[in-house]
Amino acid sequence: MNDVELIATAAAGIESAVKHEVKSLGVNDITVENGKITFRGDISIIPRANLCLRCADRVLLKIGEFEALTFEELFEKTKALPWDEWISRDGKFTVLGKSVKSKLFSISDCQAIVKKAVVEKLKSKYHVEWFEETGPEYTIQVSVLKDIATLTIDTSGTALHKRGYREKNVVAPIKETLAAAMIMISYWNKGKTLLDCFCGSGTIPIEAALIGKNIAPGLNRSFASEEWPVIGKEIWKQERVKALQAIDQDIKLKIYASDISHDAVELAMENAFNAGVDDCIKFSVSDFKNVRINDEYGVIICNPPYGERLGQQQEIALLNKDIGRAFSKYETWSKYIITSSEEFEKYYGKKADKKRKLYNGNIKVDYYQYFGPKPV
Repeated sequence: MNDVELIATAAAGIESAVKHEVKSLGVNDITVENGKITFRGDISIIPRANLCLRCADRVLLKIGEFEALTFEELFEKTKALPWDEWISRDGKFTVLGKSVKSKLFSISDCQAIVKKAVVEKLKSKYHVEWFEETGPEYTIQVSVLKDIATLTIDTSGTALHKRGYREKNVVAPIKETLAAAMIMISYWNKGKTLLDCFCGSGTIPIEAALIGKNIAPGLNRSFASEEWPVIGKEIWKQERVKALQAIDQDIKLKIYASDISHDAVELAMENAFNAGVDDCIKFSVSDFKNVRINDEYGVIICNPPYGERLGQQQEIALLNKDIGRAFSKYETWSKYIITSSEEFEKYYGKKADKKRKLYNGNIKVDYYQYFGPKPV
């Protein structure tokens, strides 16, 4: 089989982090657009990307792309694509769709037409009139943007932020993919001290520990394309073995995590154990104002409560003032705070060196970055 073309989807604002990750997989042919990173590789790149990408939402297999101004055109061009090379005779598949600024604006009609076209293609390939659909699952996506239809199959199944370690959550948890991106954007590396004094269920310190130990985030979960005969279980096994062999078992990390809630810290410790990094993180129950790490240099990355959780703007303002006072103790540290509070800098008491607009789920947030010195 020739090289495959994949699309790693990503939340707005973190495309550069995903591009960096894709490049680290040994891929050079990379194109970045809003919300997606397109790249090519041999078939082994499918399991490798799913296992190793920390910041991407999904990995989609691109089957084809073309202009579609009529439903007939959509049907014929979809039918002409090589669906039979990917979907097995017993495969069961659904079609999801979206349409933006296109003549074919009825999503339900687009989905029905694509489904019919794929069925007709498979009928001609397998010489049957009825498919039992008892085998592997294939989720086809039709995306029509400005009259250009892109047809893909989702190789991931469950979204990639589902690592398998976080079975329970605190209120308003941060997505694992976003937490990983926040860490990768920051100055932190495995040789530096990291502190999260609003750790909640532990997502940020756990993702940092996974990065520090080079543990692939997808090792403890399954993926839709693991069951696809065209890839085969042997290729998946080989990529899992490579990921396991790449883990740094000897690294000593200095990661501190605390929260004022005893229940949250207990949950964070449980999640860290599930992720296999409980020995890398020092947890404590503490008000952030009372936390003190004596290292001269380090990095703070945190997701403090904001409007959607506290509700009252006055409370948020007081909290942000307290954060400013508490973090002023760490004069030589770099500080990174994600919040939806638009007046954060005013109450924190200092303008950020850099600010990046991100999304925590559907909540628009800013990632405030205060840079300290960068000692080797």
